[in-house]
Amino acid sequence: MRTFVVMLFTLFASLPALAEQDKFDAKAFAQNYFDVWSTTQAPEASADDIEAYLALLTDDVGHQHLPYDPESARDSEGKSKMREGMTYYLGAHTEYRSNLDEVLVGFDVVVIKYNTYVKATHPQTGEVIEQSHDTVEVLELENGRVSVIRKYSE
Repeated sequence: MRTFVVMLFTLFASLPALAEQDKFDAKAFAQNYFDVWSTTQAPEASADDIEAYLALLTDDVGHQHLPYDPESARDSEGKSKMREGMTYYLGAHTEYRSNLDEVLVGFDVVVIKYNTYVKATHPQTGEVIEQSHDTVEVLELENGRVSVIRKYSE
């Protein structure tokens, strides 16, 4: 009985320390997410950069990017599909700049607002594309990873 009481006391005494370790810093996560994402868009981006980005996502991530990708449902192959799409466009950008403007944090949600400038050559058509736009991403989180991405651009 004495051993049980000591174990119980030790457990309760360690709970505040465990809670501190488990605190999730959503603003730091948002900054890291943005930095890692931006790296994947740079002209010198690599497959390793894509993998670093994908490590922030759940395997069944849902992705919505209107008007290109209107469905946001989670998909058991979500991460695999993101890898395929990102790899297709890897290296297409000849110039890329981005700036994180705002981070909003809610319950299991992070909203980031940023602007980008991109100049690229489309890998299939060879067309040169140059654009600048503001984007808002709503990131739904699950266990410290992004489970759904909703991307809205001008």
